[in-house]
Amino acid sequence: MSKMHLVFGGRVKDPQGLDFVDLEQVHLVGLFPDYAGALDAWRSNAQRTVDDAEMKYVVVHLHRLLEPELGDQAPR
Repeated sequence: MSKMHLVFGGRVKDPQGLDFVDLEQVHLVGLFPDYAGALDAWRSNAQRTVDDAEMKYVVVHLHRLLEPELGDQAPR
């Protein structure tokens, strides 16, 4: 299986959490086949919104959700 990664972001209620204010306004950056590509996309979007503490972008390791039996054995 590909090591799929999802990058998305949006406004959060608390900058230390992941409770997004409005899921309809979440910015879906995209799916990436490797962590390096996802990290570049995350960094680009996070830096663009760095002055807004309520905006947060995240990388989700979809391959870990799809194959949880691999646990931490799966490389990034």
